[in-house]
Amino acid sequence: MKNYKAAPDLLKGRVVLVTGAGQGIGRIAALTYAAHGATVVLHGRKVKKLEKVYDEIEVAKGPQPAIIPLDLEKAEEKDFEGLAGAVETQLGRLDGILHNAAFGYTPSPLESQTLEQWLAWTRVDLLAPFALTRACLPLLKKSPDASVLMTSETHGHSPAAYWGGLAVVKSGIETLVKVASQEWEMYGNLRMNAVIPGPVQSPQRTRTHPGEAKSNLPRPEDLMPVYLYLMGPDSKGVSGQIIDCQSAA
Repeated sequence: MKNYKAAPDLLKGRVVLVTGAGQGIGRIAALTYAAHGATVVLHGRKVKKLEKVYDEIEVAKGPQPAIIPLDLEKAEEKDFEGLAGAVETQLGRLDGILHNAAFGYTPSPLESQTLEQWLAWTRVDLLAPFALTRACLPLLKKSPDASVLMTSETHGHSPAAYWGGLAVVKSGIETLVKVASQEWEMYGNLRMNAVIPGPVQSPQRTRTHPGEAKSNLPRPEDLMPVYLYLMGPDSKGVSGQIIDCQSAA
């Protein structure tokens, strides 16, 4: 899968929502999806960052993207419904979602982690992907081939000390993928999977491992064959999988 060669027009005619599109993996995924023909809906908190990605897509002559900002930590159900409504009003369809947005964290022992941190982790990394997918489900059901891609994390898949709230929440994402994929078996056009990016050169990694030599890590671009495969039609029928990008065959 990591050696997958995507056709240049793999996502032509599709609308794909990318959360956390302003930087890191989300930015690269948005640019990559646009380069393969997708109309990308750019989500994030900071409009200026999204505007830069928008301009990059325009310069590369990709399909004109859309920007829909939302603070996932503060969002309520009506806000997710509003986002889904904006996608329908502006673009008329939705064929995929990459849930990439994440709450910033620093590894620490459980006794040092606060309720406020756990609430933020839960809201941004688990409840928001659930609520946004639920709000967008009527649109996704209308797509001939809809793919929802969640983001797990190494320590959510294999829990370890000092990763506390993040590990617990990301293990919840993996459970969500298993439950949803089984419930969606009745629909031939819906699928959900999760990716584990692993250590990569990203702002998030710099925050958690400030002294690390980043040049030894893969770049977000190196993961894109997996992201393209799972979002595009070649993976139709693949659902309920938890895929480690750096060890995927």
